[in-house]
Amino acid sequence: MKKLISIIIVTVLVLMCAGISASAEGTEVSVPKIEIITEKGNGASLQKADGYVNAEITITDGVNTPLSGSVLFKVRGNSTAMSSISKKAFTFKFDKKTDVLGMGKGKKWALLANCFDPTLLRNYTAFELAREMGVPYTSEQRIAELWLDGEYRGCYTIYEPVQEGKDRVDIDTESNGGKNDFLIELESTRVEEGVTYLSVGGVRFAVSEPEEPDAEQTAYITSVMTDIANALQKGDERQIQSKIDVESFAKFYFLNEFIKNQDFGYSSVFFFYKNGRLYAGPPWDYDLSLGNVNGELNSANAKAASVSDGIMQDKKNLYKWLCNKDWFQNEIKLVFLKNYGYIKNISADGGMLDSLRAQYSGVINRNFQKWSVKRWWLNYQKIPFATYEENYAFLKQWTAERTAWLSDYYGVNENSYVLGDTDRDYYVTISDVTAAQKTLAELPVTEFNSEAADVDGSGLNIDNIKTIQRYIAGFEEPYKIGGVMRGTKA
Repeated sequence: MKKLISIIIVTVLVLMCAGISASAEGTEVSVPKIEIITEKGNGASLQKADGYVNAEITITDGVNTPLSGSVLFKVRGNSTAMSSISKKAFTFKFDKKTDVLGMGKGKKWALLANCFDPTLLRNYTAFELAREMGVPYTSEQRIAELWLDGEYRGCYTIYEPVQEGKDRVDIDTESNGGKNDFLIELESTRVEEGVTYLSVGGVRFAVSEPEEPDAEQTAYITSVMTDIANALQKGDERQIQSKIDVESFAKFYFLNEFIKNQDFGYSSVFFFYKNGRLYAGPPWDYDLSLGNVNGELNSANAKAASVSDGIMQDKKNLYKWLCNKDWFQNEIKLVFLKNYGYIKNISADGGMLDSLRAQYSGVINRNFQKWSVKRWWLNYQKIPFATYEENYAFLKQWTAERTAWLSDYYGVNENSYVLGDTDRDYYVTISDVTAAQKTLAELPVTEFNSEAADVDGSGLNIDNIKTIQRYIAGFEEPYKIGGVMRGTKA
């Protein structure tokens, strides 16, 4: 009996030393194993300046036949590529498009180290939220473990990089002499050889696709973006709707505002132009988010990003012209309302974060046996706590506080509704009129919200039904029909 108790105590102590409590175990899932052998066996010491090197890769997920082949392999990133960082991010590239772990076909794949995040969960959480909200072309992701030249390198996440492709950002950059679709990235200051940059309205972008635009293509992209910037600054709602996909812009804004992405005004912020309109997204690179920012820096942006209250993204990049418009603020509220249940569950006890922590406790534990959980890699990163448990608790608490603050700020809760949306589908259409008419006639309906039908405060009556009809027909009404309202009834 004493021997058994000793074994239990030793086991718990080992887990605590790794920074992860035993309570995080229980529903662990197996993760893919990635083995990369570089040609010279120097993968761990590679620097970004070394560029691509030849390598062999094997990816095993325990279910499908292992994927093996030759790849080009290099260090990726900017901050994460610094020579002082041992756990680097990587890119590997096949010579032809290859399906990796069921994420679709592509030549190039990203291995993100998440080295700045002492929970390893921020990027994964942000991407899952983006996917749930429907941010266009959100990259697929898989948590995996990496062995490089026979040495264990820890927990990584495999992503589809943000680039053109049928299974990536599905745009046409070649038709019409390249004067068609394009992909651009906000890049406020960085300069890299071989990259084309352009500025519109004081906002600077790097052209990502076409990868090497000629002078004519660059002039075309600049002209399109200038036209869009002018519309955002001077146009009315109808004119702006004709230039951008407002829904994607609202979703992308809310994502970056909710997680308080440190880089939203600097880089790794993408927009793509397709079929004559500009879309916001896809999302990318969120390890410095969800409170993981050093608020002690002499930087207003860092201070704002570190705390769970406040609005910080409304004057950055293209949003500096959008967020001062009441109708766009309502679009943001609508995104929050549609996804309120999912967002609240992220930090709930037994919710998304708790589930991720339990599922990946094994790989997280092994990662921090390799890399110290309290290692501070970058000054913009929040100084980590000494244990994984403390870092995880901070993430969960910060996210809960952020959800509560935004709920109060936007007036969105589980009882909120869209005025005039009597059938609870978030849109005001003729079906709402039908539902109201049936309810007034005491006929059965599947869904009906009496608060939403009461547009003038006089209750459900024929006048309110006529008012909703007039709104649908395009007549101006003195009521906030289509607006997100703070609900009071279940």
